[in-house]
Amino acid sequence: MSLHSAATQLVTLAAEGEERGGNHESLNPAVVGGAAFVILMLLLWITTRFNRDR
Repeated sequence: MSLHSAATQLVTLAAEGEERGGNHESLNPAVVGGAAFVILMLLLWITTRFNRDR
């Protein structure tokens, strides 16, 4: 596969995703972002509990 044909396929794939929107209807960005934030804060809290001696 040449570089030119690979680039052409990637451009075509990106254009198709643009037409459909790319997001699923049931995914709310605020909920997904909030859940990611809560999970990261939980992991930070767990990490700091294990590193009390430092």
